[in-house]
Amino acid sequence: MLRRFFEEGLGEMHLSLTVGMVDAMLQYLEILQQWNKAYNLTSVRQPKEMVTRHLLDSLAILPDIDGPLADVGSGAGLPGLPLAIAEPQLAVTLIDSNRKRTRFLRQIVRALALRNVDVVEERIETWHPKREFSNVVSRAFGRLNVFVQVSAHLVAHDGRWLAMKGKLVPEELAELPEGYRIMNVKPLEIPGLKGARHLLFIARNPDSA
Repeated sequence: MLRRFFEEGLGEMHLSLTVGMVDAMLQYLEILQQWNKAYNLTSVRQPKEMVTRHLLDSLAILPDIDGPLADVGSGAGLPGLPLAIAEPQLAVTLIDSNRKRTRFLRQIVRALALRNVDVVEERIETWHPKREFSNVVSRAFGRLNVFVQVSAHLVAHDGRWLAMKGKLVPEELAELPEGYRIMNVKPLEIPGLKGARHLLFIARNPDSA
């Protein structure tokens, strides 16, 4: 049963969600599967694999979120939607320039009545919000240097970039622009997921001015 599989994974990760949160997560996956038939929002098709690679993988960074969150290049809402469901007090903004993706994201927000989620259909470089974010996260944006450069105007002076990565590539880490530093690299343990997963914490370097 999918619910048991999900709850067992949560237990292994020492995460505790309410019954309502688990219901909402599984409903999110159900709607994603329906939309995926027409819009190909994700290459992951099997429900259990979706639980592992979408829900559990996103929730692995929940303990590291400490303020308003912008999910750039959000795609199907990952990791932002699972984080918003698991933490109703967390303000989450999902940013994607693709209309079919933002239509899906708005449908999820309506279906699950997520009052803590905003959806922005715009390119990151051209969107200038009234407020900056404590945390800007990406799960599949591409290279670190591009992620940091195009989203720099979104991050508060004392804020952080959170980059979810698989295997670390030294050459990519070395490409980080001057004025930024990697504060920490945290290995992520995702039940049932083979291969390396890491969360990189990036901040502005105060000594670079």
